[in-house]
Amino acid sequence: MKRYIFLILSLFAMYSFSQEGNNRANAKGQPHFKVFWNYHYDYTEDIQQVSAFELTRVYLGYKYTFDDKFSAKVTYDVGKNDGGSNHTAFVKIAQLDYKIDSNVKISMGLIGGKQYKDQENHWGYRYIYKMLQDEHKFGPSADLGINAEFKISKKLMANLFIVNGEGYKNLQDDDGNQRFGMNLIYNPSKKLTTKFYYDTHASENSNSLNNIAFFAGYKSDSWRIGAEYNKMKNGINYKTAIDDHNLDGISFYGSYVFNNKVEIFARFDEISSNIINGQDTSWNHNKDGALIMIGAQYIATKGVKFSINTKSFNYINDTIEDASFIYFNTEFKL
Repeated sequence: MKRYIFLILSLFAMYSFSQEGNNRANAKGQPHFKVFWNYHYDYTEDIQQVSAFELTRVYLGYKYTFDDKFSAKVTYDVGKNDGGSNHTAFVKIAQLDYKIDSNVKISMGLIGGKQYKDQENHWGYRYIYKMLQDEHKFGPSADLGINAEFKISKKLMANLFIVNGEGYKNLQDDDGNQRFGMNLIYNPSKKLTTKFYYDTHASENSNSLNNIAFFAGYKSDSWRIGAEYNKMKNGINYKTAIDDHNLDGISFYGSYVFNNKVEIFARFDEISSNIINGQDTSWNHNKDGALIMIGAQYIATKGVKFSINTKSFNYINDTIEDASFIYFNTEFKL
């Protein structure tokens, strides 16, 4: 309860500050929030059927523009946490941006990650399902560090960053080893986007944990199609490096817009791990498999979305029943 009171007081204080700041020339601020809510029914065979309402995410934040060079944003993430209550609040973003000129921007503090943000924007349904790299913990969505963004030309953009590597829920850098990375985005045309991503994180007990990713996306007035390949080497997740433990993931997704209210979408993900010497099955055998998702979205008004969709996960391990769900998802935001 104290945590939520602190959140409310913090947002009120930031809002009050914005009213004073409005007297400054070129200064302006805006609160924002985003909520992910769903009802789902589990119709997996040979198990007890389960249905439930679920609040998966609440984002509360504030954005402020000091002048034409400096801006900042703070975002609280209220979500599930196995180590705390069912809904625990974390500071996800506490970011200061400095726009040196029209081609260079520096971001510092607790900053948003670049690993799969572009793919997430292209997918367009974060409130329904995470990106493959996010779902399988290839990397965090935010981290403590610094990022430099360069607009090299009208078609090419690059990011260089250094972060702690543990993510926004684990800010301490336990071993003094940071994660270094780069992101290249090339847009051959207004409709086509391509991306290359790489990062490396040194470890005291194993070889460096590395991520590499490729993405291509096409977007027209009616169609949106994306494809990506991702690989994590020497790690079982972005926080745990182990030699010779690799994950490979591919993802294909697309959508069709009928009008400004209704659209349909589909997605296919596949996650696989390698076989360690001396073993008969892959090290992640019980979680390797393929996701299939189809659904429709209805935009009720600006800031309010509804979706009905079905998800199934087919496990490589034949002894595990394939999981099947029907979801009704909602997003509302300011």
